[in-house]
Amino acid sequence: MNRRTASILTTGLALTLAASLTACGSDDSGKEKDDEAVKGAEPAKTSAEASPSPSASKAGAERPKIELPADLKLTFDWADTGDAKKDAVYRDTEQFIQSLQTAVARQKPTDPGFRFYSSGEAAANVQAYVQRFVDTGDRVTGTVRYSKPNLKLNADGTAGFVYCEDQSKAYRKSVKTGKTKLTQGSKDDYVLYNTHLRRNDKGVWVTEKLISDAGSAQCQP
Repeated sequence: MNRRTASILTTGLALTLAASLTACGSDDSGKEKDDEAVKGAEPAKTSAEASPSPSASKAGAERPKIELPADLKLTFDWADTGDAKKDAVYRDTEQFIQSLQTAVARQKPTDPGFRFYSSGEAAANVQAYVQRFVDTGDRVTGTVRYSKPNLKLNADGTAGFVYCEDQSKAYRKSVKTGKTKLTQGSKDDYVLYNTHLRRNDKGVWVTEKLISDAGSAQCQP
């Protein structure tokens, strides 16, 4: 992507959406169809206001500090379900996304924050994503909204989480000059994410796989 944030997310983090839908949304049998990974997941209750994103772990793990720029707002339009495991996935996903943007703002591809919330393939792809912002000397400004969550807890102890991202009010900003690079919006501002998470020995839900589909019809307003 050469525009906004979605362009880099799509090229830097995406592998194959169809493969992700099967891997992330399936149960331990691995036989669900691609669309079942989304439609078969239980939707969380959403709210008009962003859910609080605590910096301290309810599971007792010592969390890295997240420091988003004052001009960047990340809104998570999903509410607690009342299920402790599902709510923990939501909170840790929020922290993962915030830690990713913290690394971009710090211009640090090896920032420990996102490494705390990701591993393997996802961590490597996020590092490459942050590096692209470092290479151009940019970070993200504005507002990014996350909504339409579909979460499924799998029988093998993992979780598949699908959600939408609205980048229509987010832009690149030069770290050096402070100038915002305004661009014309498009359908690619609306991105579908399909993630696969696993709870580690610290009690943290870590993102292992992260695949994106910019311009997804499911996420259009």
